[in-house]
Amino acid sequence: MEFCKCGGLLIPKKGRKVIHSVCRKCGKENKVKGKLTIKEIKHKPKKEVVIIGKEELQKELPSTHILCPECEYTEAFWWMQQTRSADEPPTMFYKCKKCNHSWRNYG
Repeated sequence: MEFCKCGGLLIPKKGRKVIHSVCRKCGKENKVKGKLTIKEIKHKPKKEVVIIGKEELQKELPSTHILCPECEYTEAFWWMQQTRSADEPPTMFYKCKKCNHSWRNYG
């Protein structure tokens, strides 16, 4: 990446025989010396995965009285998450306090 004396970014521009770089700010043209390579690098954001252990889960999440479909225990932790489009209701997730079974309710 090259910059002009005025501080503007120099953009490559191919002419008939010569490649020039043109300043975005002031429009000044410079001949490109040597070989010119243009490439674009895209950085993907890293996804974070949060794993909550049983002790941390009890401290952070609220609990409710609901029947677990696996062990039929009546208490579970719950949280909400938007899993579909914004005009749809959020999905309710539950995790049994006894057997750690997780299930969801689509509202």
